[in-house]
Amino acid sequence: MTVTVSAGPPAQPADRARAKALQDLQADELDRIRAGAVAWRNGLGALLASLLGFSLVKGREDVTQLRPSYAIAVGSLLLAALIVGAAAAVLVMRAAHGRPYSAALPGNDVPDPAAAARRIEADRSERALGWGVRLVFGCVALLTSAVAVTWYGPEKDKPRIEVQMLDNSRWCGEVVLVRTGWLTIKTAKGQVAVDLSKTATVAATDACPN
Repeated sequence: MTVTVSAGPPAQPADRARAKALQDLQADELDRIRAGAVAWRNGLGALLASLLGFSLVKGREDVTQLRPSYAIAVGSLLLAALIVGAAAAVLVMRAAHGRPYSAALPGNDVPDPAAAARRIEADRSERALGWGVRLVFGCVALLTSAVAVTWYGPEKDKPRIEVQMLDNSRWCGEVVLVRTGWLTIKTAKGQVAVDLSKTATVAATDACPN
């Protein structure tokens, strides 16, 4: 079987115009991606700044007021947000300003090495920007979770005391008020005023018996 290859029809003005438009589009692609990355960087930075400012508007600010397990959770979320945010910043900066070293060169068989190098860099910048944006929103989610746990997490238990009376009755709870000769304790059944002159022992305790 013989295959005959021949020239196609001559290019029309519309074909040449389309080819030139595609060439111009690829030539400007890297600059457009870099300009878009700068805009994304500024917008995402403003978003993070507003989120950090909002977190200081109201709510609990001291994680030491939380139960230990919730305080550890807040610390873990903040550490994860820091790592994710740092990775996002590096990727967005890489998309906006390129790599801090020389560009990758295509092989010798490429007819236009400069155009191919720009295309490679444009593709890498596009991927870096896409992942950077995803990680920024991941950082926002982690920060929001940390703020929510800080605001709404349960407080750690306050110091409690157990009072044994001379008649062997016991009261246990948080100290509400201390005045001369009397001690007011908040127990599970409500507030109780204890006459200190009738107490046998007063001791601190981590938890009250049920």
